[in-house]
This record gives sequence, C-alpha cells and structure tokens, in this order.
Amino acid sequence: AGVVLMVAAGLSWAVYSGLGRGSTDPLADTAGNFLRCLPVALVLMAWGWRVHPPDPAGLAYAVASGALASGLGYAVWYAVLPALPRVTAASIQLTVPAIAAAGAVVFIGEALTARLVLASAAMIAGIALVILAGERRRRGS
Repeated sequence: AGVVLMVAAGLSWAVYSGLGRGSTDPLADTAGNFLRCLPVALVLMAWGWRVHPPDPAGLAYAVASGALASGLGYAVWYAVLPALPRVTAASIQLTVPAIAAAGAVVFIGEALTARLVLASAAMIAGIALVILAGERRRRGS
C-alpha cells in the first residue's frame, strides 16, 4: 500500500508540475489550487476530528506549514519551473526527501545517522548525475 501511495503521489506531483510550466501568475495559480483542494481537506478534517480532536497548537502548526509554507513553496516552484529543462525540474523534485530529513534533524531533533547521511548523499549524487548528463546532451558533448 505504501508503494502504491508513493507512486500516486509522484504521479500527482508530475501532473501538478506539468500544469505549472504554463503558469503566468504562480501565486494566484497556487492559491486557486489550494482553494480547489479545500472541500476535500475539510471533509477529511471533520472525519479526523471525530477520531482524534486536534490540539490548538498542532492545528496552528499544520496551517502554518501546510497553507503558508507549502503554499509559498509551490508558488516559487511554479515561478522557476518554466526556466528549468524538464529533466532538471523532474530531478530537482527528488531532493525533497533529503531536504525534509535535514529539516527534521535541524528543527525537531531527529537523529543524524550514518544511514540518513548516506541515503541523502546517494540521492543527491544520483540527481546530480542525471542533471549533468542532461547538460552534456544539450551541449552535444
């Protein structure tokens, strides 16, 4: 189930990014995307509140990280996306797990393990190889 959900998430992000390549107003487009998701989010929140009522601080953190930080991040992504070659854009997206892991170490005290460092380094090295190979192909080297 986890693999299926990750594949669905990856495909969804690919569609989202594909739509964003033509964005002329990244902030407005991102706000519109968030508004279109709001009905589903409200239904899921209502169901979740019945199962586990939220802590007010947790709810504030969720809004801050979900709506504000992610919204601004998506708007920036839509703004830079048209300037990136497709392979570079697709590869850069794959850095998100390493960035999230680094944020967890810095902001919430997750352990910095050799496994985390090696996995992140391997991920970033693979992404760099893809981007560099794409650059060489574009230049005809």
